[in-house]
Amino acid sequence: MTTTTTVSSKNGRIKELIIPITGMHCANCANTVGRGLKRLPGIEAVNVSYANERAIVTYDPKQVTPEQVIKTIESIGYGAALAEVDLPVAGMTCNNCANTITRAIKRLDGVLDVNTSYASERTHVVYLPSMVELSDIKRAVRDAGYRIIEVEGGEQEQMDAEQAARNAEIADKRRKVIVGAALSVPIMILSMAEMVGLPLDFPGRLWVVAVLTTVVQAYLGKDYYVSAWKALQNRTANMDTLVAMGSSVAYFYSLAILALGLDPMHYHVYFESAAMILTLITLGKYLEVRAKGQAGEAIRTLLGLRAKTARIVRGADGEEVEVPVDDVLVGDVVVVRPGEKIPVDGVVIAGQSTVDESMLTGESLPVSKTVGDVVIGGSLNKTGSFRFRATAVGKQTALAQIVKLVQEAQASRAPIQDLADKVSSVFVPAVIALALAVGAYWYFWGAAAYYHHENPLGVALIFMATVLLISCPCALGLATPTAIMAGAGLGARHGILIKNAEALQKAGAVDTVILDKTGTITRGQPTVTDVVEIKGKRSGERVLEGSSGLPLSGADESHPVAVRPPAPSLSSSPLLYYAASAERASEHPLAEAIVEYARAHGVAPGEAESFNSITGRGVEATVEGRFVLLGNPALMAERGIDLEAVEPEITRLQNEGKTVMAVAVDGELLGLLAVADTVKETSAEAIRQMHALHLRVVMVTGDNRRTAQAIARQVGLDPEREVKAEVLPGAKAEVVRQEQEAGHVVAMVGDGINDAPALALADVGMAIGTGTDVAIETADVILMRGDLRSVPQAIRLSRRTFRTIKQNLFWAFAYNVAAIPVAAGVLVPFFGPHYQLNPMIAAAAMAFSSVFVVSNSLRLRRTQL
Repeated sequence: MTTTTTVSSKNGRIKELIIPITGMHCANCANTVGRGLKRLPGIEAVNVSYANERAIVTYDPKQVTPEQVIKTIESIGYGAALAEVDLPVAGMTCNNCANTITRAIKRLDGVLDVNTSYASERTHVVYLPSMVELSDIKRAVRDAGYRIIEVEGGEQEQMDAEQAARNAEIADKRRKVIVGAALSVPIMILSMAEMVGLPLDFPGRLWVVAVLTTVVQAYLGKDYYVSAWKALQNRTANMDTLVAMGSSVAYFYSLAILALGLDPMHYHVYFESAAMILTLITLGKYLEVRAKGQAGEAIRTLLGLRAKTARIVRGADGEEVEVPVDDVLVGDVVVVRPGEKIPVDGVVIAGQSTVDESMLTGESLPVSKTVGDVVIGGSLNKTGSFRFRATAVGKQTALAQIVKLVQEAQASRAPIQDLADKVSSVFVPAVIALALAVGAYWYFWGAAAYYHHENPLGVALIFMATVLLISCPCALGLATPTAIMAGAGLGARHGILIKNAEALQKAGAVDTVILDKTGTITRGQPTVTDVVEIKGKRSGERVLEGSSGLPLSGADESHPVAVRPPAPSLSSSPLLYYAASAERASEHPLAEAIVEYARAHGVAPGEAESFNSITGRGVEATVEGRFVLLGNPALMAERGIDLEAVEPEITRLQNEGKTVMAVAVDGELLGLLAVADTVKETSAEAIRQMHALHLRVVMVTGDNRRTAQAIARQVGLDPEREVKAEVLPGAKAEVVRQEQEAGHVVAMVGDGINDAPALALADVGMAIGTGTDVAIETADVILMRGDLRSVPQAIRLSRRTFRTIKQNLFWAFAYNVAAIPVAAGVLVPFFGPHYQLNPMIAAAAMAFSSVFVVSNSLRLRRTQL
């Protein structure tokens, strides 16, 4: 391993970074990186080698951070070979523990970023493998007093190990609660026998109580004392410090009274408090651990979708062999039978079926699959058998990527968490200082004024213990991450993948949604919507009928055209035959739509002897010796084709936002074809839901204004105020910028490569999961379904998650603000000594405040989006 050098210089202590650089192609690239880094303040020296692809940077940590160095390299156009690791950690008892782990890892040179979550019990580390090894990071965690859960194998094995560790912790806490309760009940009865008039006063009664309390201290208290000692060794304090101090104050004071033979009537003993404190807090921890496990249920559910085995075809004879799913390779042919899980991602090569993808995409209806269709590993085959060729295996499958995204989102930090973390980082030391001050007050002044017949030291210690025990940093630490975990899991169940907590927070503040038209509002695939034929130009001379079997408008003797939507059979249509034959050689999407439509309706296109594309206007071709011209009305007028008979239909179709093409053979008009990118069935409902959320919705498209406005009317958008037409692909980002400059918080929804800049610029970028990899990579939120209703669902998810976080934070802050003064005795001067808070009640309140926060977060799992 290469270590960091720290030396002295005239500017003080400087450090050295060794960074592997990616993307360099020549020595000039190395010079470019070097020049870029030297512009940073605090850089003492830079040595970039193209040969070994490394940069050695000497820097002053007071002026520049390693993160800034890495960002500079990336901004120049190169990359830094960083490593990331996600480590499950056992032994954390509060958010201060997470902070301790973070500080311990950050002390290592070469560590760039650390995020430790008490709620998910994981630490995520980004580091330079050229400077620090994974073993060093693990050692830092162990030296801080915590344990890494390690296991050989993949994600499933790791999750199983974590679940086993959690189950063991739950079982341990359950045993301790049972033992604690079994001992604390007789301790309470024996301690309070005189007070309640029970005939249980016998010689040595208090010594029996002391022995039972000692067992409770040894068995239940051990974990708290060990954790507090380790925290002290790390020069910090955590919740266990408060519990250990509060419990031990009551226990050792009482033991001293008994050992010194002092009168228990004047010098009260508090063995029952010492025992019940540990029992109640352990009960709270037991409930908290169970609840936290439920918050991470989404990950376990997703991993449970993964098939254990796969049936693949091996050998020339086509033998089917069942192998572990990890042994499947890209290119293998996989056989799937009804009722089986699809093991990996692939493309169907034989057979057909319906597949349930609901657990992955949130799509409730089974999806039909046939040759050429994509199947996703983890989805469930329903009806037929089929074979597919594997295209992604292991960590490259869609399921593995979904799990990774959800894990990263659950472990990420929301900006709203910063305040809670700042408070909790100083909370425990502040509470200890406050408890000492409270104890001093009651010892020197308060006891004499309000507790005339009691020992001042005992009074002071009990007030001090009560303050220590009622203060709860755990609720503060759990308020945000547990809600984020539950919210991210809920989103995953609905096919909404949120990359990080910041995006989840921002989505709730969105007031403007910009929708790309193609592929988002519409299907993104042009289809033939209308056929208009000149009467007498098709064989049979019959009235054209639509799918209803009724004569269509314009099909009577007084009208020269017959207009209809796509009909079941057009095998006798020369219009479709010549149009499809002429377009067969074209790769234009409109041409493909015409050819596909013709074939679907029994018209087999012929071969064109010649073909010429007239860019942006149409095509001309020779088919069976006849000259075919297909194009827009302007091209037809230019070529002298009379369109008077169909002008009303051209106007009507264009007003509906459709692309109209006329077809002429040997100079004679056969009719019209209308092609449109049809609107998705759910788009209008999605936009209605967005409006109901008081969101301003804007459709952006490169189409002409008339087409754009026609689409807008179909989906319930205001054609004048909520449409931006004729926007060039590269100008979508400018639309986003204009909205932001007007003071709006903008979400951009798109699916294409040309949407990527706008997705990146928007406050929240949402990519349709069926879109391009570039769009998905750039976006903050991935909508696994092609259903636009996922957008309002994502907004509602964010708003409800952050409403829950605010509730949690309010409870955590309000609880401590209200409870600590009561524990300190502010009510005693006004209402008398009977209003002193018992340490046992304080312990119960502390234990259940964090349980309340976690339970409130778990309510999100039952939320309907």
